Amino acid sequence: MKRLVVLGGGESGIGTALLAKANGYEVFVSDKGGIKDKYKEVLIHNEIEWEGKRHTELKILNADIIMKSPGIPETADLVREIRKCGIPVLSEIEFASKFTNATLVGITGSNGKTTTATLTHHILRQELNVGLAGNIGDSFAKQVYEEDFENYVLEISSFQLDDCIGFKPHIAVLLNITPDHLDRYDYKFENYIASKFRIARNQTKDDYLIYDADDEVIVNHLKYHPVQSTLLPFSLIKTIEKGAYLDKENIKITIDNTEIIMPTSKLALEGKHNIKNAMAASTVAHLLKIRKQTIRESLENFQGVEHRLEQVLKINKVQYINDSKATNVNATYYALESMDAPTVWIVGGVDKGNDYQELFSFVNEKVKAIICLGVDNEKLMSTFGNMVDIIIETQFMSEAVKIAYKIAEAGDSVLLSPACASFDLFENYEDRGRQFKNAVRKL
Repeated sequence: MKRLVVLGGGESGIGTALLAKANGYEVFVSDKGGIKDKYKEVLIHNEIEWEGKRHTELKILNADIIMKSPGIPETADLVREIRKCGIPVLSEIEFASKFTNATLVGITGSNGKTTTATLTHHILRQELNVGLAGNIGDSFAKQVYEEDFENYVLEISSFQLDDCIGFKPHIAVLLNITPDHLDRYDYKFENYIASKFRIARNQTKDDYLIYDADDEVIVNHLKYHPVQSTLLPFSLIKTIEKGAYLDKENIKITIDNTEIIMPTSKLALEGKHNIKNAMAASTVAHLLKIRKQTIRESLENFQGVEHRLEQVLKINKVQYINDSKATNVNATYYALESMDAPTVWIVGGVDKGNDYQELFSFVNEKVKAIICLGVDNEKLMSTFGNMVDIIIETQFMSEAVKIAYKIAEAGDSVLLSPACASFDLFENYEDRGRQFKNAVRKL
């Protein structure tokens, strides 16, 4: 009997433990932090051995395979010991993919993954049996264990791809690559780029890579590191023969000489980046033979994703917008780009080596006040201090929202778009977004 050790007792870890046990593995779950009660109950009910608040090396280093949570870095002492022992380390995505014959759609990129994955799933589920997993919702392993859909849309982060060895989606989507999480990649952008491209590494000519042809990083990498996949680019500025492009106000998608035309005026989501997300999702749907009418209707009635440019409330003619999912500069770039009213911008958190320069033109043009919300706001204060008349720092969401309420006038917007990770003051970006929405509702 093979022994699988799961490091990290969160969503992906518990799903992997269940799937492994069902397939005859001896399973042990170890979490250095605490394991949530709801997950403990699942482990106990399924008679899976576990430990919390520690890692017992003797019980870990005798594994045949290890599945580690994407949050655990390679630099952790335990991971170094595991590597020294030569024990294979897999991600949950890699492990679960071995136990399903489903058609896999893998979506990655620095920004827009959640929106595009959710939108793709929304279109496909109108006509197909399809699950949504990866970095979102119930874990992929748990879904394979419980209901094994015929198709999966997987939102996949670079951390998850790092431990993918044989994973091969039939359709891979690469939305964009901008510097992010460089602290995990020896501060080398090329390492991060290579990580993203792992999504296409095992593809053959019978598989597809859908990618942004306007993204120079992607285009350059493909030039010097060609992939086997059939390429389907999308673009807002070029004419594309095989793939998707913007022709005046219409999205045109051509695959195997069949064409779909969709007016952008009817898209439920606003902003240029969402036209790209719609192109990517529609191209997937077209490949999987979803009817044109279904694709059009789905794009028109899609509701969007929580914490991503989510309109919360309008109070005294001021619109409050929750973009807590913007955990890097590029995501905030899209948010500020889409603002068409004077904006009070709430920003800050754990800086991942951010370069704020690309935001300067938007800040000068659209931002009337900045509220820095983080434990350490020094970099933000020095970067933006001379650009706006009002810049204030706080460490409480309730206070940040009250200050914004005082500054904002009728016709303005208040935008929470942090450009940073959330772990200094919040559990995660969802917690940050919910606290913002609660504070707005209490005004």
